[in-house]
Amino acid sequence: MNKKPEVCILPVAGLSTRNLPSTKALHKGFLTLHSKPVIQYAVDACAEIGIKEVVFIYSDQSCKHLFEKHFSPYPWLENHLKEKGKFDLLKVVQDIIPEGMKFSFAEQAEPKGNGHAILMAKDIVGDRDFVVMWPDDVYVNLHGKGVLAQLLDVYNEYGGMVENIMEFPREQMVRYGALIGAVRDGRIVHAKGKIEKPALEDVPSNYASMGPYILPNEIMDILPEVKKGNNGEINLADAMGLAAERGMKLTGVLCDAIRFDCGTNKDLERANLKLSLMEDPDLRAYCTELLNTMLV
Repeated sequence: MNKKPEVCILPVAGLSTRNLPSTKALHKGFLTLHSKPVIQYAVDACAEIGIKEVVFIYSDQSCKHLFEKHFSPYPWLENHLKEKGKFDLLKVVQDIIPEGMKFSFAEQAEPKGNGHAILMAKDIVGDRDFVVMWPDDVYVNLHGKGVLAQLLDVYNEYGGMVENIMEFPREQMVRYGALIGAVRDGRIVHAKGKIEKPALEDVPSNYASMGPYILPNEIMDILPEVKKGNNGEINLADAMGLAAERGMKLTGVLCDAIRFDCGTNKDLERANLKLSLMEDPDLRAYCTELLNTMLV
């Protein structure tokens, strides 16, 4: 039986220049999507599958401080909300920290790529299998299991490397990691490897590696062997490709979830509008009325 992953790595290093000016003083993880910080979606997804520890890979002390403060108890605020009878807000504050979850930190002092960032958590992860999530990619399923829960079901069956994938037109695949030797069976896609951002003429399939990922601990031993990619950085995708070449199973899952890209200001604006309209009937009615008024 495969070992259930108990730790998740969340890379939050970087300057978040695509979200300026908001991110001059505030990390992009605390920009809001439908009234909740983006980073909270990742932590809540971890809680759904019983993750015991989240490791933040940070770039500087000010970044680390923000995450430490957000994911630490705040007794004064909780007492204040109790005294004022604001129990709905009290629950919101208490739910920030999932029960029994531990938060750890590892520094990535230089921007050497996402694979290098993952490697910074090696000592904390130890011999455990682990999850990797990109916090500014949010996946929401309003009517069933979350994306990590869906990946865990497949991981429990097949083991190896399991990742969320999406299908794109061939011309868009140059922007993503693409699965090699892909064979589809329903929502499951078995692959022999992957290539990061291939040239159009070299695109091997329409299945894009998006993350999140559930990965065996052996990836930590492979990462130091990975050469710099075309972007001059150490990429997790290349480590996974090397592992697949050596015989490790690679399984993609076309997860039943809606993706909300929060990586740029424009993307975040659209994500907020879409998710808010999906979840708030009153807002849908208001927007319909507003549009009708504007079109008169």
